[in-house]
Amino acid sequence: MRVKKFSLVIKKPIKNFKKNIIVDSDKSISIRSFLIGSICQGISSVGNVLESEDVFSTINCLRKLNVKISYLGNKTYKIFGRGLGSYIAKKGSKLNFGNSGTLARLIIGIITSTPNINLKIYGDNSLNKRNMKKLINLMTQFGAEFFPKNKFFFPLRILSTNYPIGISYESGTSAQLKSAVIFAGLNSYGDTEIIENFKSRDHTENMIKKNKQAIKISNKKIKKIKIFGKENLDKFSINVPGDPSSAAFFTALTLLKDNSYLKIKSVGLNPTRIGFYSLLIKSGAKIKFKNIRIINNEKIGDIIVKSSVLKPINAGKKYYLNTTDEYPILFIIAALINGKSFFSGISDLKNKESDRIKEMQKILKQIGVFSSFKKDKLLIKGKKFEENKTKKVKVSNLGDHRICMSTAILGLLTGLEVRIKNFETVRTSSPNFLNIVKQLGGSFEKKNL
Repeated sequence: MRVKKFSLVIKKPIKNFKKNIIVDSDKSISIRSFLIGSICQGISSVGNVLESEDVFSTINCLRKLNVKISYLGNKTYKIFGRGLGSYIAKKGSKLNFGNSGTLARLIIGIITSTPNINLKIYGDNSLNKRNMKKLINLMTQFGAEFFPKNKFFFPLRILSTNYPIGISYESGTSAQLKSAVIFAGLNSYGDTEIIENFKSRDHTENMIKKNKQAIKISNKKIKKIKIFGKENLDKFSINVPGDPSSAAFFTALTLLKDNSYLKIKSVGLNPTRIGFYSLLIKSGAKIKFKNIRIINNEKIGDIIVKSSVLKPINAGKKYYLNTTDEYPILFIIAALINGKSFFSGISDLKNKESDRIKEMQKILKQIGVFSSFKKDKLLIKGKKFEENKTKKVKVSNLGDHRICMSTAILGLLTGLEVRIKNFETVRTSSPNFLNIVKQLGGSFEKKNL
């Protein structure tokens, strides 16, 4: 289905509010659910799925690989898994990953060790600009080949290996690369060992850890993951929690809006995903987690947020792993707080849906806020938004959902006239974003392109 393109225009600040909301389901867990279900033995069930463009891209790719997926209604799906190495595709078939870097990296991990796969792989304009060199180098260690040689951007052709051999891998900051290695290792001969020097998000391990025949996790001084190749995975049934990254935008709106209160229900609170909240609590944010429980190895709870007077943010490089998706909205928060905020260790933001450092600096410049990026550290000199009333903000077509949503929150907080092109890209992660804005009392116009 072709998504209708539109610009979003915001001209009025939102009034204060006291509301309870439910945000969109977690994208990372939704995508992983379909991918893992497709290589399990038996029929897996996934409820409360995020029905976004990235997830639909996942379903479409799996169906092209001969995976049966049934929709039962009410955001619930069944995945008919036929085990490891069960994907089938005609030579020269095409897989379109859309905007999803998560889908691209993870499914390539599975394809790498699936016999007799010869596919053309590509994404949208934004994804095709993202460098896949690290992924390609890792997957070639298992035996896969990519063509043209020495090209690291989509479109590409992938030729899987019929005799994948497990590898040893010291993981960095990318949970997607770590997951790709896990997936490739599951159908490889021998064992695959991952030494995790930096603790990145662990949804993949959480979803398969009950399969003790296939995975062993050691959490001593350094986390080690051992994958035992060619061991079948059992079917599963899960319900996807709310996405903490989607919740971050409404958290920011509440913190900086006077006399406001928000309860966000049933959000995933995985420790590898809540750096945004920890960082803001350190800066004086009134944020609490309530009703906490563990379901399917994931921590879930309600987020309670109240208007707060925030101190400038000082985000050392240790926060990057657990805050990766939230930096654009953090930059907006920093711009609206009096004083200097610092963000270190963020260079990898240059290889997201857009160069998020450069593009967010352009937005800050439009509202008269100074920023400087040097030696992997961003400085933002924030000031109260009343001083910026005469400014206008325009965002071009970047294909970056996080920047679109961050700029929308800026407009709702300040009343600046904000025009954001191709806002439909937000559907890749948060299709209900504008519905929630309405629920909170915000106003906007949609202009078709």
